[in-house]
Amino acid sequence: MAFELPSYCPPDFTLEPLRSAPDVRVEAVMQQGVAPADFHATTIYPEYFKVKGDWLLAEQSRMDCAVVARTQSVEVVEQRRLSPGDQVVVGRTENGEGGIYVHTGGFQGSVPLREKFAFRLGRTRETSYSRDYDVLYELLSHERLHGYVVWVLGPAVVFDSDSRAAMVSLIRGGYVHAIFAGNALATHDLEAAIFGTALGQDIYSQVPKPNGHYHHLDVLNRARAVGSVEALIQREGITNGVVHACLERKIPLVLAGSIRDDGPLPGVIVDATAAQDAMREHTKRATTLIGLATQLHSIAAGNLTPSYQLVKGRLRPVYIYAVDVSEFAVDKLRDRGTLGVTSIVTNIQDFLVILRKKLVT
Repeated sequence: MAFELPSYCPPDFTLEPLRSAPDVRVEAVMQQGVAPADFHATTIYPEYFKVKGDWLLAEQSRMDCAVVARTQSVEVVEQRRLSPGDQVVVGRTENGEGGIYVHTGGFQGSVPLREKFAFRLGRTRETSYSRDYDVLYELLSHERLHGYVVWVLGPAVVFDSDSRAAMVSLIRGGYVHAIFAGNALATHDLEAAIFGTALGQDIYSQVPKPNGHYHHLDVLNRARAVGSVEALIQREGITNGVVHACLERKIPLVLAGSIRDDGPLPGVIVDATAAQDAMREHTKRATTLIGLATQLHSIAAGNLTPSYQLVKGRLRPVYIYAVDVSEFAVDKLRDRGTLGVTSIVTNIQDFLVILRKKLVT
């Protein structure tokens, strides 16, 4: 059976209390980058704002932003981007009484009620994820042609030769439209291509190599000497790996830096807000987001991504996955506000190899 997106059920604004709700209140921004004191902060859900008698949907949303009312539209804007004179929606109600309606059930459809007492409702290492894999196979097969799949990768993806090769196969198979990562993912992927190691450990046997702890530092040094990752790949004759596949297939690779980065590689975005902006260009288009073995990058990407997208005039859900061997790590994204995340507790190497076997022929 072909994958089908669930239908969206919008609010009925002809019913009370939404029909009689007042227009939203707005206040002008007085200082660059500073919202009015009582500004409304966006959630992950579809939100509607009543402006001059019409209920308007906030498109291209993300959580924790302000809403600027325009003549015939509303725009979700990061606080740092607010300019003097912007008319910002104020008020902190969500059920229509202040002209603001947060619609949490648009994609739920018919969901059976949970019993008051039941076992195994959480997501742990004891959970069976068979159905999750089946859904993910169907979803990615659909998204390959009709969606925009963003992957958020931790360095563990390239620590093993099989998982590294599986990720490359998914890229070449068309299941990847953009990748977010840090300095480490790219550095150790290039280390694997040049030295056959990741953090000095053989990616095939997992045996540490003599002086292997120098390998990633040598990679960084060589890349900085030639000025770019592209030049390093050409100079070293690299023909394998995640970074090479991204360049080969013209897949955007957004590398966000951190305080502990060695080097970093040329091309790593060390300005945090610039990295956020670069990631946001893709989360505005994302229809599926998959975070693998990277808690902080997954939380960052998840918080930049709404639970819905408007695609060709149709509202559709955004599917978000967090995959990690740690139960704590996969639950953290939900704890930070991305409530619709599907968490899978498993080894990343196994996860990627299973996906490749099913999706890439």
